[in-house]
Amino acid sequence: MLQSGIFTYDQLHVGDDWQTDWADVSAQTIEAFAALTKDRFAIHLSDEGARAYGFDRRVAHGLLILSLVEGLKSSAPVQVTAFASLGWDWSFRAPVYEGDSIRATVTVAAKRAAGIDKGMLTLEVRVENQDNQIVQHGRTRLMAQRAPAH
Repeated sequence: MLQSGIFTYDQLHVGDDWQTDWADVSAQTIEAFAALTKDRFAIHLSDEGARAYGFDRRVAHGLLILSLVEGLKSSAPVQVTAFASLGWDWSFRAPVYEGDSIRATVTVAAKRAAGIDKGMLTLEVRVENQDNQIVQHGRTRLMAQRAPAH
């Protein structure tokens, strides 16, 4: 695991990894996301609505969790000098319920130079809940700054 710091493309190596802090998924967080996105599907609004679709209780939006992961990454002790997101290949593997907590483990999966001043990083991201269950998993590609030439 990498220790805290700010890392350029050149300072990172395939296999380097780090963890984010935890984020709590509260009723208020789910409600705020529903209001912001206008996604008011029943499974997100109440336990009864979720049970009608076979879930144990109220479920957080999958995209809410992905958004929280992006925030957790940007506030993690390990920072990357990324300046552009190039996309995600993402899987929603298990529901995240109201009251759950999540965190992510980020691993450098691939690197490709894109000139003298930038490079593309592919990060593998594994999101787990408080029970160590993988709830989301995927890859994101970022454009990052390279170390300045001396």
